[in-house]
Amino acid sequence: MLNLQLFLFILSHLSYCALAATADQWRGRSIYQVVTDRYALPPNAPNSTCDPGQQTWCGGTWNSITANLDYIQNAGFTAVWISPVSQNWEGPRTPYGDAYTGYWVQDISQLNEHFGTSDDLKALSSALHSRGMYLMVDVVINNVMALSTKPDYSNYFLKDASQYHPYCPVDWGNRTSEMNCWLGDTKVTLPDVNTTNPTVVSAYQQWIQQFVQEYSVDGLRIDAAKHVNADFWPGFCQAAGIFCMGEVFGNDIGECAEYQGVMDSVLNYPIYDALVQAFQIPGPGNMTGLVEVMKQSQQSYRDVTVLGNFLENQDNPRWTNISVDPQSMYNAITYNFMSDGIPIVYYGQEQRLNGNNDPWNRGPLWPTGYVNSSTYQLITTLNTFRNFLVNTTDWATSNTSVLTIGPNELAIMKGSVISVLTNVGSPPQNSSIAVYTPYPQSAALLDIFTCVQYAVGSNGAVEVSYASGGQAVVLIPSVYLAGSGLCGYTKNANIKVNNKGSKGSLESSAPATARIPSLIAMALVSLVFATSSILVS
Repeated sequence: MLNLQLFLFILSHLSYCALAATADQWRGRSIYQVVTDRYALPPNAPNSTCDPGQQTWCGGTWNSITANLDYIQNAGFTAVWISPVSQNWEGPRTPYGDAYTGYWVQDISQLNEHFGTSDDLKALSSALHSRGMYLMVDVVINNVMALSTKPDYSNYFLKDASQYHPYCPVDWGNRTSEMNCWLGDTKVTLPDVNTTNPTVVSAYQQWIQQFVQEYSVDGLRIDAAKHVNADFWPGFCQAAGIFCMGEVFGNDIGECAEYQGVMDSVLNYPIYDALVQAFQIPGPGNMTGLVEVMKQSQQSYRDVTVLGNFLENQDNPRWTNISVDPQSMYNAITYNFMSDGIPIVYYGQEQRLNGNNDPWNRGPLWPTGYVNSSTYQLITTLNTFRNFLVNTTDWATSNTSVLTIGPNELAIMKGSVISVLTNVGSPPQNSSIAVYTPYPQSAALLDIFTCVQYAVGSNGAVEVSYASGGQAVVLIPSVYLAGSGLCGYTKNANIKVNNKGSKGSLESSAPATARIPSLIAMALVSLVFATSSILVS
């Protein structure tokens, strides 16, 4: 009987590993990022005012996310990234408030009771999967949190002081110091875990393997990835057996590319900085700089199509705080959805929340009433179009090219789609741009936002006018929109979110056995031994 139970246990985990989400499958997703405490209140909870300046809990839970998934799915998102779920600092209030975001981890192996129970987190995972959506969980590996440079580690996951680097302040610009010294300050310290210690490596790998399997997690967002020695990550991500996207804060493309060499993906901070420089109003309007970053990225990264594109997150100001014109956001969002990479929208961006840096960029969403705002509608259109492309063509695996660049304009092409972007802002302009396309003269192109038809002229030229203001324009031959649900075309009900990669080259060309994670290989070996034992007994 014991051998039979072992056999069934291994078989169940083998089945999960075989279904685990890969980079190929994540490439076609779009992600809605949630800070659990700030997305939604539980049903029947009193409406909290939630002043972000108080830096304390406001009442959001995993159950309240589950109860409000329609809002996310109706906007077309196919994945949800939630803030860290692990047990945080349990002690007196710190000089910087309470551990409401989830990033001040104490015991990574235990859940944060402020956000719910194990069953609640499983219910969220199940609810997402029943909708064909993925779950991404934020994990903090580099450090823990304390209020001293000599903390008592008895209540932590890693309990021995030898499993941490000795205290030292970070010497920024020194890579060794950035990896081994402590982030934070002397008021709230972030003891740095020694991820070269074999015991630590083994403990982390065992924990992540069990966590991913227990909660059916599809992807990991890894906090402060560049502050950990790079050779730690391949073993960790192999143990997880799922898609890993690391945070490599900064605009150094070489450094970001280095970390994509040891995990599937990184957050695309170089493109974020370039988008700010190109589209922020008022701002430098540096379109040439954006194009240069695009070119360097395609030359440097292993795969630009799985990088995480964003305009906001919990560490950066809200776009509306740094740019006064809504069209600046709309054009930058369109770039993120229609170029290489996985688009990520931070909760509240669709309602134009306008907080500055931490803690003001972590305000509550519920005061907005979750209305169908103009930004929500624009994102819904982009998601609808992108999902259609992903599930019917090889658009997601194609690389973006530049068609035209002007002082205030940029036209790019990915697959059959042309996106014409500008930083001129909302006021009407007496200007236009000629975009030279590969389409023949008299071909009919439709703008997915306005459904206005553009006729291709001589030399493949399309004229885009800004007489009504600087709106983004996304063009595709009208014949290609059949089944999309856009511009009067009926949506093809048979087109579903494809969990196995989109049509054509979204599925890897490598043999299936070459893509099996080491976790499955180990399970296969165990399965052979378990089967042998059953036969012998």
